[in-house]
Amino acid sequence: MSCGKKPDTHHKEKGCVCEVVRAIKDIQESVVEECPECPTSCFLEPLGALVSPGKKHRVDTRVFILKNADGSPFHAFFKGTSEACVSIFFRVEEIFDTCCATLRVLIPKSSNNEIVNLVSDTNPCCIDLTQVCQVDHFRKSDDCVTVDLNCFCAIQCIADVNLNIC
Repeated sequence: MSCGKKPDTHHKEKGCVCEVVRAIKDIQESVVEECPECPTSCFLEPLGALVSPGKKHRVDTRVFILKNADGSPFHAFFKGTSEACVSIFFRVEEIFDTCCATLRVLIPKSSNNEIVNLVSDTNPCCIDLTQVCQVDHFRKSDDCVTVDLNCFCAIQCIADVNLNIC
């Protein structure tokens, strides 16, 4: 069940977030180059097209955000720092079963290469959305989270980047 929808026992339909994450995984693994149709679509191919359509860039990751039913960004923790250890940015690593995925948590960095603390100063249970605008690039973490993609209502693709995954 996703976003308050009742399960349909007759039709085993997957949620759109699941399909987009599957497409991102395929794009990341794809070497086929095509001309982009929409410059902001998560379905944009090839990987690297979100950087600069038509130009070749060495990239291995499409960074995205998942949104909960209330519109808030889904977040996960990463190790390595004492102050900023929460991120809303992910890379798909694996998709399995009907619509589960392993996502790598990406570390949000500012233009001066400092980790951006996304946790609200006033409410430590919330993400400070004004801090999200300070994120300029990403670094891979060693932390992953396994999710049921049917539990999310929206996905937003952010950037195509090179994290030297392989």
